[in-house]
Amino acid sequence: MSTALQDKVALVTGGSRGIGAAIALRLAADGADVAFTYQSNHDRAAGVVEKIKDSGRRAVAIVADSADPVAVRAAVEQAVGALGRLDVLVNNAGVGILKPFTDAGVDEFDRTMAVNVRAAFVAAQAAVPHMSAGGRIVNIGSNVADRTVFPGFSMYATSKAALVGLTKALGRELGPRAITVNLVQPGATDTDLNPADGPDAPAQVALTALGRYASPAEVAAMVAYLAGPEAAYVTGAALTVDGGFNV
Repeated sequence: MSTALQDKVALVTGGSRGIGAAIALRLAADGADVAFTYQSNHDRAAGVVEKIKDSGRRAVAIVADSADPVAVRAAVEQAVGALGRLDVLVNNAGVGILKPFTDAGVDEFDRTMAVNVRAAFVAAQAAVPHMSAGGRIVNIGSNVADRTVFPGFSMYATSKAALVGLTKALGRELGPRAITVNLVQPGATDTDLNPADGPDAPAQVALTALGRYASPAEVAAMVAYLAGPEAAYVTGAALTVDGGFNV
C-alpha cells in the first residue's frame, strides 16, 4: 500500500460508483482519508465507505446534488468539518445528456453546465480557503473535449471543453499559492453508464488504438499521480487517458 497521500484529506464529488468510486478507493489506498458526495444511492455509498474503512482510512459519504451550488459549498464544509482539513479536491461528478442538437432543451443544457462546469468552479472556490501549499485540484473531463466523433454530444462536449479553460485559468491563478489544478480526460471507460459489453462499445473500441476500454482504476491511477507529491510541478495540464482514441 502506498503512503504518497499519508494523512492527507481528499474530497471526491460523485464518488459512489464508476470512476468516482475508483478514485475514492485509490486515494484511500495511497493513505488519504476520503469524503465523497453522492446523490441518491445510499447502498452504493455505504459500500464505498466500508471499503475505505477496511483499508484503514476514515471515510465520509455526503449527499449533495452537484446542480445545487449551495449543496456543493455545504459538502466542502461538511468534509472539512468531519475530517479536519482538505488537501485534495477531485471534481468528478458529471451528467451526460446525449441527444441530437436540434432536440436539446435549454433546461438540459443548463443542467449539463451546472453539474459539469459550475459545480467544479463552486467546489474549488469553497475548497481553496481550506488548502495550504501543496493542495491539489483535479477536474475530470472527457476526451470528447478534443475530438467529438459521434453525434448527440453537443451539450456534453461543450461542458467538458469548458473544463479545459477553467483548469488552465485556475492553474495560473492558484500557482502562487502552490496549489496545482489539472484535468484528466478519460475516454471509453467500463462503467455502468458505458459498459464495455454494451451496444455502443464496439464502435468505441474500433476507434481506440489499444483496442479496449479503460478500467476505472486506470483513470484513478492518473488522478492519484496528480494528487501526489511527484506531480508538484504539473499544473494547468489536460492529461488524456483514452487508449489512443484521440491520436
